[in-house]
Amino acid sequence: MAGAIFEGPVKGEIRRREHTYRIALAWSDALAATLALTIAVFVLGSDYVSGLTLLAIPMVVVAAKILGLYDRDELLLRKTTLDETPQLFQLATICTLVFWLGESVFVDGRLGHDQVLGLWLCLFTFAIVGRWVTRAVVSRTTREERCLVVGGSDVAVEIDRKLGTAHSVNAVLVGTVPLDEGHDHRRTLRRVEQAIADRDVHRVILAPRQADSEYVLDMVRTVKSLGVRVSLLPRMFEVVGSSVVFDELDGVTVLGVRNFGMSRSSLMVKRTMDLVGSTLGLLAISPILMVIAAAVRLDSRGPILFRQVRVGRNGETFEVMKFRTMVANAEELKDSLRDRNEADGGLFKIEDDPRITRVGRLLRKTSLDELPQLFNVFRGEMSLVGPRPLVLDEDSKIEGWRRRRLHLTPGMTGHWQILGSSRIPLHEMVKIDYLYVANWSLWTDVKILLRTVPHMLRRGGM
Repeated sequence: MAGAIFEGPVKGEIRRREHTYRIALAWSDALAATLALTIAVFVLGSDYVSGLTLLAIPMVVVAAKILGLYDRDELLLRKTTLDETPQLFQLATICTLVFWLGESVFVDGRLGHDQVLGLWLCLFTFAIVGRWVTRAVVSRTTREERCLVVGGSDVAVEIDRKLGTAHSVNAVLVGTVPLDEGHDHRRTLRRVEQAIADRDVHRVILAPRQADSEYVLDMVRTVKSLGVRVSLLPRMFEVVGSSVVFDELDGVTVLGVRNFGMSRSSLMVKRTMDLVGSTLGLLAISPILMVIAAAVRLDSRGPILFRQVRVGRNGETFEVMKFRTMVANAEELKDSLRDRNEADGGLFKIEDDPRITRVGRLLRKTSLDELPQLFNVFRGEMSLVGPRPLVLDEDSKIEGWRRRRLHLTPGMTGHWQILGSSRIPLHEMVKIDYLYVANWSLWTDVKILLRTVPHMLRRGGM
């Protein structure tokens, strides 16, 4: 058909990089299956395997392929193993069940319950660890992905900053093509084609300002015809988040937007998690708390704990507790240091703050000063994960729909903690909090808690 645009073959370097990821992940899964079977059959039991046992290893790889675990990386800039944990859970469960039901084929004997449980745990754990290591190695040994932003200069600046600071991303911005706000869309298409050829682009990040679906579709088709990957920045998700349900009406896609906030049952689940987590945490680290308290007392004069009024759920105030890391009159000295403030958008941060004590510097570097907030969590004033608790003058700068971030109890950690609160302007941080509230799930909280640990280790220089 004349004028039709067909998807072209993927560019050689892109194809090689994606092939490297697929093959490396497949070998990682095969190794995880081998180790899991070895431990389950020989270490936890004394069975003998048959020749057909070797079929169990490719069976794991095939199952992973069916679950889409080798195809998602080519679609993503941020290639992270943690986000695919639910699929790895399914993989371990399905493969263990098949091996158990077919034990007469794979094993000369009967598998005990401890062996079945061991197989499932080992396969699940080794698959996660193996994929994490594999992606880290491949990311460091392959060329970075070259990206072109098609959109406004403000979007390009933001994407450039995100590519430079985000973890699990091996990409760089190599150029920008502004969108033609008029009706001459072909001129923009020609510019994009030229930029892809001149700058060896691997991925185009399309950020349209207008809702012209035909224009966006032409752009996507044109880019794909050149063998380049496409990422679309959907502006409406900045308001509704990703917590939507896709519906279909005779070929027309409709998005069902969930109610903002959490149901009563979800709040109950989150509160239960906070109670259990804070109780176990306080019991486990009580000796550490006593040692830190003694160190703070001996290092400088003043109280052991620092208490500060913060804005909590529904705008109610509470006193957040931390180990004191500054001199006793730190708040009185704040006004005299405002000219040295390094944070944007209403926050107050000084990298080498002269008010910080010697012990306080170590506590801040390792985030140990925040451990007393577990008492705030236990009392219900804070949550393990949630929006950042702001002081009164920062909260006064939040207006309009952004104040709906206060629908949830503020957290000890959150997206703001992982991304680095001192690097994020206040207006962007509250938008992140708003989207967290709009898209809350228990799995989101678990992921944030798991990502907080390596973040703290990086801060501590470990």
